Amino acid sequence: MSEQNIMDSSVFIATSLDGYIARQDGNLDWLDKANAIVPEGEDCGFVDFISTVDVLVMGSNTYAKVLSFGTWPYEILVIVLSQRDLSVPNELSDQITISKEAPEDLVKRLSAAGKQRLNIDGASVIQSFLSKGLITDMTITAIPVLIGEGISLFGRTEKDIELEHISSKAYDFGFTQTKYLVK
Repeated sequence: MSEQNIMDSSVFIATSLDGYIARQDGNLDWLDKANAIVPEGEDCGFVDFISTVDVLVMGSNTYAKVLSFGTWPYEILVIVLSQRDLSVPNELSDQITISKEAPEDLVKRLSAAGKQRLNIDGASVIQSFLSKGLITDMTITAIPVLIGEGISLFGRTEKDIELEHISSKAYDFGFTQTKYLVK
C-alpha cells in the first residue's frame, strides 16, 4: 500500500483449488455445492471480518451477481466501481453508491472521510487494487474442487507481488483458509 494511505484494503474471498472465483459465466454452482456441507453456523470467520470493515468495494459483475440473490446480504456501505452507468434499487439507495473513480482516488477520498478498512471484492477490482499496491491483506479460502476454467482471482500481474504468510486453518469439511499480508 502506498504511504499516503492510512487505511487497510482487505480481500476475504473463496476460490476453487485451481484459483477461480466463479465459472466464466459467473456461475457459483460449485461454491453453492461446497457450502452445502459446511456445518450450520460456521461462516469461516466472515462475520468477524466484516464487522471490522467500513466500506465494501466491488465491481459491476459482482454487484449484478449479488443483486441476483434476491436479498441484499450486506448491512454496510457498498461502493460499486464501474465505468458503466448502473442503477441502484430504490430500497438500497442509502446502502449502495456507484463510482467511476480510480482505485487510488477512491482510497484517498474514503481515507480523508475517516474510513479505516475496505473489503475489496470481485476479480477485476481486486486485480486493479493489487496492481496499484492498495491491498494490505488477503484471506483466501480454498475450496477442494477443480473447476478447470473460470474467472481467475488474480489473472496476470505486471510484476511479482510478494506476500507474507500470517496463518492457515484447515476446516474438517475440507476448506483451507490462508491469510497473507501484501508486502
